Amino acid sequence: MNLSATFIRRPIATSLIAAALLALGIIAYIRLPVAALPQVDAPTIQINANLPGASPETMATNVATPLERQLSQIAGITQMTSNSSLGGTQITLQFELDRDIDAAAQDVQAAINAAGGQLPNNLPSPPFMRKVNPADSSVLVLAMTSDTIPLNIVSDYADNIVGQQLARMKGVGQVNFGGARKPAIRIQVDPRKAAALGLQLDQIRATLATATVNAPKGQLIGSQQTLTVYTDDQALDAKTWNDVIVGYRNGGPIRVSDLGGAVLSVENTQGGAWSEVGKAGHFETLESGPAIHVIVFKQPGANVIETVDAIKAALPQLRAAVP
Repeated sequence: MNLSATFIRRPIATSLIAAALLALGIIAYIRLPVAALPQVDAPTIQINANLPGASPETMATNVATPLERQLSQIAGITQMTSNSSLGGTQITLQFELDRDIDAAAQDVQAAINAAGGQLPNNLPSPPFMRKVNPADSSVLVLAMTSDTIPLNIVSDYADNIVGQQLARMKGVGQVNFGGARKPAIRIQVDPRKAAALGLQLDQIRATLATATVNAPKGQLIGSQQTLTVYTDDQALDAKTWNDVIVGYRNGGPIRVSDLGGAVLSVENTQGGAWSEVGKAGHFETLESGPAIHVIVFKQPGANVIETVDAIKAALPQLRAAVP
């Protein structure tokens, strides 16, 4: 029996079957999932603390240990891991699957506040936390480079312009930066010159710390009017820092420029990122060399393809927003 003879003798039925298969294929294509994996929002919280210049041993002993003592008292923790590096500590807490992530976040914040009295006083900012999903990986990495401006200025643009605009886009859950080089003023002091002028390094450091405080100055109260003093004492460039007085010798002021000098640099000179264009890759605007990596993570449940396509469509506007 010829199988095709039945379809030849009944062309109308054959057309209806073909149309039904076509309609079924269209419906299946529209409803086809991007990833056939269960969506599990693992209750995981990550705590970060930064102390620029501190060694990994110092971060582990003085920062990670007090936090771990308080965090270990929280109920429902199944795993706690910590990683201390130069100038930073990262603690990851994983809770039981039936633990409410919002309630866990409140307990973690309370533990961070309780450990505040045992942390170093010179932390630039208190430890901060965020909810993460360890199963999520980045969906897109953008590399920012420049041939005309320093990399620390590029890092500033990436943090304040590109990262802020990407974080507001639909489907984007988190934006991290690889090789970030935040601008900073570095004071270079010659110990021999300081010793010759009778100054100690701790004394110079304490004087510099109070030289850039933006504190209220008070008011000038007169008989007819009151004026508020709005003077800003912050030193934001190397020239201003070179003129800061750190002590006196024989009635004369000793300035930073007399001991060495101030230079425009970055907070951490020991870190960075590198972009390498391989032989198989073709990128019109990217060259191998130091770069700032903008790492984009999607929101839970967001479509990966739609999120990446939306970011690529917004790249011309992002390029126009950056000088």
